Amino acid sequence: MRKVFIIGGSGKVARRLAQQLAARGHEPRSLYRKPEQADELEALGAVPVEGNLLELDADGLAQRMAGSDVVVFSAGAGGKGGVEMIDAIDGRGLELAVAAARQAGIQRFLLVSAFPEAARGKAVSETFEHYMAVKKLADVHLAASDLDWVILRPGTLLDAPGTGKVRAGLAIPYGDVPRDDVAGTLLEIIEHPAVSRIIIELTEGQAPVAESVARLVRA
Repeated sequence: MRKVFIIGGSGKVARRLAQQLAARGHEPRSLYRKPEQADELEALGAVPVEGNLLELDADGLAQRMAGSDVVVFSAGAGGKGGVEMIDAIDGRGLELAVAAARQAGIQRFLLVSAFPEAARGKAVSETFEHYMAVKKLADVHLAASDLDWVILRPGTLLDAPGTGKVRAGLAIPYGDVPRDDVAGTLLEIIEHPAVSRIIIELTEGQAPVAESVARLVRA
């Protein structure tokens, strides 16, 4: 049983991850901001942990994640909150979480990032371009740390039910992926500690999630 601290716990992928972790016998600890989210997270099997990433310092966040085995950073402005919000959550928020994990003595750190080809070939706003640039810098910051990190870059996220089958690799063609299967992939990575210090691209595919993750141990 692993205690997993989820930053951005009220997000769509994070909620699915909490539910899947609890079903597998783990203890998800989900950071939430709004009071009404606590009961919803508890119903999914998570331990709700109150805290606002925009207001916490490293000490405060480290205190909340203390005793956890793994940190999953699934928070994000999604390119829709304006430049300042993107910088605060996807940029400084990730740096804060890395510092807090180190302070709390937690080595294992998973980051839900963005597929480099997201929206390529389409007309996108300057805000979205900024979002992608900040996500890349966040990847760089984590990869340069001494943590036992994994960066997961899913394709376009879908709310359609997961199939339990994905394509995962160091470099794969761009595509879609259900949020259910992103959560399932995170779960398998958590349960496969030998998958370490690697950037994984993820889309829907033909291989079972567990098999796809197990292959990355040998990558």
